[in-house]
Amino acid sequence: MSLKPALDLSGITVTFVAGDADSKTYTAIRDTTLTVAAGEFVSVVGPTGCGKSTLLNIAAGLLETSAGEVRVLGEPLAGINRQAGYMFQSDALLPWLSAFDNVALGLRYRGVDEAAVHERVDAWLSRVGLQAHAGRYPHQLSGGMKKRVALAQMLILDPKILLMDEPFSALDIQTRQLMENELLELWSADRKSVVFITHDLEEAIALSDRVVVLSAGPATRPIGEYTIDLPRPRDVAEIRMTPRFVQLHTEIWHAMKDEVLKGYAQTALR
Repeated sequence: MSLKPALDLSGITVTFVAGDADSKTYTAIRDTTLTVAAGEFVSVVGPTGCGKSTLLNIAAGLLETSAGEVRVLGEPLAGINRQAGYMFQSDALLPWLSAFDNVALGLRYRGVDEAAVHERVDAWLSRVGLQAHAGRYPHQLSGGMKKRVALAQMLILDPKILLMDEPFSALDIQTRQLMENELLELWSADRKSVVFITHDLEEAIALSDRVVVLSAGPATRPIGEYTIDLPRPRDVAEIRMTPRFVQLHTEIWHAMKDEVLKGYAQTALR
């Protein structure tokens, strides 16, 4: 395993300038450092509007920093992070393409030979349990099926880093837990580095090696990091019942409760 961090965000500050005559500024993130080791699963939690997705967009190279540096596998990031796959909160599947063609999209964009495309897409659809639904379009798939397609679409390109922005938040609780277990099973096969954004502290603890807590915005910063020393492999439903899980949840919630209340109050005033 590489000794270099997969992802290293150092001293990151992000300030936006309003496009009006006053040119007012808003600092979303201030002096934030986040390092993710090779093969590590890190979840980032915090109040609504605290800048979690902004931090993820910085890691993806979709947004420039105002200060600080981003390194990927030890190298400074310039432009889009080509080592990362991104899974969005909302469905990002193309509605006019079948499940097969959605999964194949990235390979075809890269100019992969069509025979190899078919072989690899078939293999990934089989891994996520959708081989029998390859010809269906997104509107013909359930919410869980669409998330499986999105996972296959991201993982087929073999990124070293997975950036996931609340990917399961729109699912019902039963489907959500099935998808969390499926993600852990796929992740455990080759241990990609993961940055997982979520509002759900239970989800963060159940999935992760480490949980990072952000303060309420503006000028968000990390206020705590917690090692999740729960055994793997895990079943996300069963692990929630263990005494150590309850202990970790109590400890982390105690640290973030005041920030959540601050975030709620600020949202109510807007």
